[in-house]
Amino acid sequence: MEVRTRIAPSPTGYPHIATIYQVMFDFVFAKKYNGKFILRIEDTDRARFVEGAEQVIFDSLKWFGLEPDEGPVWGGEYGPYRQSERLDIYQKYAKQLIEQGNAYYCFCSKERLEELRTKQQKEKKAPMYDKNCVTLSKEEIEKKLSSSIPYVIRLNVPKNQKIIVSDVVAGDVVFDSSQIDDQVLIKSDGFPTYHMGVVVDDYLMKITHVFRGTEWLPSTPKHILLYKFLGWEDSVPKYAHLPLLLDPEGAGKLSKRKGHASVDFYKQEGYLPEAVLNFLANIVWNHPDGQEIFTLKEFEKAFELEPFKMEVKSQGARFDIRKLEWMNGEYIRKMPDEELTKRLQEFLVDHPAKDRIAPLVPLIKERIKKLSDFIPLTDFLFEKPEYDLSIFEKLKIKNLNEVLNKVFEDLKVMEKPWKSENFEKTFRNFAEKSGLKAGDVFQLIRVAVSGQIVTPPLFESVKILGEDEVIERVNEALVFLKSNRVA
Repeated sequence: MEVRTRIAPSPTGYPHIATIYQVMFDFVFAKKYNGKFILRIEDTDRARFVEGAEQVIFDSLKWFGLEPDEGPVWGGEYGPYRQSERLDIYQKYAKQLIEQGNAYYCFCSKERLEELRTKQQKEKKAPMYDKNCVTLSKEEIEKKLSSSIPYVIRLNVPKNQKIIVSDVVAGDVVFDSSQIDDQVLIKSDGFPTYHMGVVVDDYLMKITHVFRGTEWLPSTPKHILLYKFLGWEDSVPKYAHLPLLLDPEGAGKLSKRKGHASVDFYKQEGYLPEAVLNFLANIVWNHPDGQEIFTLKEFEKAFELEPFKMEVKSQGARFDIRKLEWMNGEYIRKMPDEELTKRLQEFLVDHPAKDRIAPLVPLIKERIKKLSDFIPLTDFLFEKPEYDLSIFEKLKIKNLNEVLNKVFEDLKVMEKPWKSENFEKTFRNFAEKSGLKAGDVFQLIRVAVSGQIVTPPLFESVKILGEDEVIERVNEALVFLKSNRVA
C-alpha cells in the first residue's frame, strides 16, 4: 500500500507556523516510504476567505522545501484539490447518509439554536443539538424544502456506543457517543464543514496517515462514525495527533497575537528554513543518536511512526524562541561563506550595498544568530552613524573627550596605509601611558567610528571604511561629545 499523507490548510489568512510543523511530519513520513504528500485547500469557509492567501500557502511550502507531490497547481489523479470545486461530491455522500438514516435535515433557526444553547449553559450542560429535527416526517421535510426554508444537514450520532480512536501518540482513546454532538455536515450555503470534507476527501484521495494537532482528537470519533456509515471502515487512516505548540511561556496555544506564530515572522527576521524545521522536530521528538542539529533528510531517515518516541505526549510543546535563535546561529556558522553571502543577498533585497557584502561575511559570521542581525551590525559601514550619548556613557573611561581627542591626534599622524600591527601597538602604548585598559581604548574607537558597542572586528572595519573616513568620524564623535558637554 502506497503511503499517502496530506495537509489541508484554509486560505483564511497567513499560514501559521503550526501548519508547517504538521506539514513537516506529513512530508517526512511520505518521503521515508517513497509515498506521496498531498496539498488540499479547504476553502469552504467563505466568510473568512482571504484573497491571495492560497498563494501565500504555496510560497511558504516552497520556502521550507516542503512542496507537495499533488495539489491545486501540481495536479494529480485525485483532484480537484480545492474543496470549493468538489461540492457535488459532498452532496452525493450527504444524501447517501440521509437515505440510510445516518444524517438528517435540520431546519432550526439561529434564534432557536441560541435559546437552546443558553438554556443548556444555565443548566451547566455541554451545548449539544437536541435532535429536534430528526423526527420530522418525509412530508414535513419535503414541504420545508419546497418552501426554501434554510437548512443544514447533521450527522445522526447514535447513543450509548463506545467509539475507540486508535492514535499513535495518545494510544487508544474511548469516547461515549452520548457525549458527541450531531455535527453539521453540510452548511446552509451548501458547503461542507471540516468534518464532512475531511472524511470524504481523505477516503477518495486514499490518505493512509493523518498527522494533525491534538485539538482535533475529540472530533475524530465523528470521523470514525462517518467512515463506518459510508462503508469505508477498512480505509480509516492511521492517526497521529501531535502535541500543541505552546507560547514561549507555556501559557497557552501559540497565538499570532504573540508575534511568533506567522510564517512571515520567520522570513522577515531572517531565520533559515532548515533551522526552523530542525527546531520544530526537536521540540517534540528525540533523535535516537541524541543529535540536536540534523537535516530534514536525517530526520526522515531516523523518524519512526511506531513507536512514536516523543519528548512530550499529550501535553504541549513550549516554543522557546531563544532556543531557535541559538540553533539558527549554529546553522549560520556551519554554512560556507559563499552560501551565507547568497542567503544574505536574497534576504537584503532592498539593501543598497547587497552586492558588496561578500568581504563582510567572514567577519560577522560568528556574531549573528539570524540574517536580520546583519543590518544593525554593519550599517555603519555604509552610512555615517547617529551617535547616542548613552552608548558613550557605558564606556569605562574618565575624561572621555580628552582621551578621544588624543586618539584623534594619533590617528592623524599614523603612517598610511594603516597596518594592523602598527594600529594595535599604537593604541596599546597609548593605553599604557594613559593608565587605561587597552580594551577600553579600542572600544572607544569602535563607538566613535560605528556608534555602537558590537561590530565586526575593529581593524577590519577600519580598513573597509578607509583612513580618511575613520579620522573624519572620530572628529565627528568629538564634536558630538562637546555639543553634549561631555568632559
